[in-house]
Formats: sequence, C-alpha cells, structure tokens
Amino acid sequence: MDADEREPAADRSRRDRVTERVRAAVVGARGRSRRAGRVRLHQLEVAVVISLQAGLAAALAWSIGHDLLGNPSPVFAPSAAVGTIVAALGQRARRTAELLLGVGLGIATTDFLLTFLGTGFWQTGFIVGCAILATLLLFGRGGAAVGQAGGTAVLLATLAPAQKDLEWPRIVEAAVGGAVGLVVVALLLPINPMRILDRDAAPVYRCLADQLREIAAALATRDQQRAVRVLDRLRGMGPDLDRMHQALSGAEEVVSLAPARWRRRRDVERFARATVYLERVIEHSRGLARRSAMALQYDERIPPDLPAGVGDLADAVELLRSEHRAGRPVERTHQRVRDAVQRAGRAQALGLADFGDAVVTQLRTAASDLLRAAGCDPSSANREVRNAIRRGEESVRGTG
Repeated sequence: MDADEREPAADRSRRDRVTERVRAAVVGARGRSRRAGRVRLHQLEVAVVISLQAGLAAALAWSIGHDLLGNPSPVFAPSAAVGTIVAALGQRARRTAELLLGVGLGIATTDFLLTFLGTGFWQTGFIVGCAILATLLLFGRGGAAVGQAGGTAVLLATLAPAQKDLEWPRIVEAAVGGAVGLVVVALLLPINPMRILDRDAAPVYRCLADQLREIAAALATRDQQRAVRVLDRLRGMGPDLDRMHQALSGAEEVVSLAPARWRRRRDVERFARATVYLERVIEHSRGLARRSAMALQYDERIPPDLPAGVGDLADAVELLRSEHRAGRPVERTHQRVRDAVQRAGRAQALGLADFGDAVVTQLRTAASDLLRAAGCDPSSANREVRNAIRRGEESVRGTG
C-alpha cells in the first residue's frame, strides 16, 4: 500500500480544498491585475485627451486675446479656457457660466466699494472678502465663480488706481476663454462618450456580477457568512455608483455639445435608462443576499437550481454591459434572464421554505428590472418573468 492509499480520506479532502482555494486565489489575482491594467490604460487615454484639449484651448485663447483683442499680455483668456477644460466632465458648460458670473460679481462689488473706501491694504482685503461672500451667498458653495470673483476683486483693487478701464477687457477675455474651451471640447477634440461610460460603469457591472456569483456560491456551499459578506460589499458600492453618474453626466454633455458625437446620443440615452434600473437590481441583490443568509441560518432546503439561477442572473448582468457597449441587440441578455427565472421556478416547484421562497421573489424582481434595463417595458418584463417561472414549474411537474 503506497502513501496516497494510507492517507486518510479526511486529510485528502482537506488538502484538496486548500489547493482549490490557492488556485482560485491565484486566478482571482491575475484577473484583478488585468482589470487594473485596463483601468489604468483608460485613465491614461482620458488624461492625454484632456491635456491636449487644455493645451490647444490655451494656445487658441492666447492668440485671440493677443491678435484680435490687442492685449499684449492676454492672461485671463487662456486661464478661463483651461479652467473650462479641466472642469469635471458634465460640468463644463456650467463652469463657463460660473466664470462669467464670478467676473461680473467681482467687478460689481469692487467698483461699488472702491467708490466709498478708496485703495489700500485693508481696503483690498475687505473688498476681496466682500466679493467672495457675495458669491458664496448667491451660489451656496465654492467653485469657479468664487475663484473668479476673488481674482477679479484682487486685480481691480490693486491695479485700478494705476490702470484705468480694466473691467471690460476682463469680461471679454473671460468670455473668450470660456467659449474657446467649449469649442475645443465640442468641435476639435471631443471625447468618445461611450468610452467614458464604459470605463466608469465597468466596476459597477463587475462588482454586481461578482457578488451575485458569491451569493450563488454561498447557497451551493451552504456558507451563511459568505452571503453576509456579499451584503456588506453591495452596500459599499456608493463611490462606484457616484463615478458612474458623473460619467453619465459627462457623456450627456458631450453628445449635446459635439456634433461629431450626436450619432451616439441614442446610445447614451439607452445607457441612462439602463442605469436607473441597474440601481434597482443592486437593491434587489442586497435583499437576495439577506434572504439567502437567513435561509442558510435556518438550515432550509436549497435545491441546486436556486444557486444556478442566481449565477445565470450574474451572467445576464455581464451580457447587458457587453451588448450595450457594442451597440448590439440585447437578446442574449434576455435569454439568460429567462434561464435564471426558469431555474428559480424549478427550485420553487421542488419545494422551498419561507426564506427560500423570499429568495425566489427577490430574484424574480431583480430579473424584471434587469429586463427593463435591457429595454423592455414594464408589462413585457413582468410577462416574461411570469412565463419563465411557469415553464420552470411545469418542467418539474412534467418530470414528476
């Protein structure tokens, strides 16, 4: 008898489990490394485009200020152009409006106070403080308007006694710079809106799909703590969702301003509709994890079709992202959602206790909202879910 045959079965089983965990950890680390590399590449691409936009806008604004406006040192036009470019995606048009309003408020406040106070060190401090206070009271927060109001107040309070008629050139250069920034963003170097969306939506779709698979694994291995950990991870998706909303705002801005990107307007609108329902799916997935943990805590029966159905739902989430990104019909997503619900129907027909039934209910609700994210109207989505549940139940009864 060799050593392997003498080794107890329990020790072999334990060794196999450790080996499998190590292998899974290595595969997961490789996958995370590849995803991190792709994210860094996307970030580099966006950074390069924004840098090119800022450089081009600054050069054009300086040329206009110097050659057309006749200013030998056109500082404010390039500054306003760069300020517009580096604003967060989705906020550039508003940033330009804030630049102009800030300049106007700074000029109005400074002109009014200089008439009564004159010039000096304490007058400069008082005028700048009043300009910033007025802007904050009107806008309710900091931003481009506050910076421009303070900068304009400093400029006029210190230079107005020596140089007359600074107000009008300041307004004109701010308007020129903001306009040049918008022209560069909209006409000359517009960012691809779908790349923006895919970059910042990918972590949301990936996390949701991964956690649904974790729920399926928890149900299959009867690991209650694994389901609880999933619930914590799903609750921590707030930052990823915020970045996705910011990217959506930026994409909507691009397809509104850039004629070269107007053809992607329908894709962006479809993505925006999907985002509303995707957030609902995340909420339902939290409920799915919670009910799964309760079913395992009370040692309820879990037919194999139930975790398999949750796994199919995870596949459907990934398919939705890939089909939206490619602009293809979402039929594969529909089919995988139907598979998930049909498996849930089989599990229900085989017999479930209270929390197991609640898991099926959450899965059905999540599946319906995922179909709506894929473009179905509410009545069609609910009808597809009901039909899939019925087919799953009938398959069990027919076999019986």
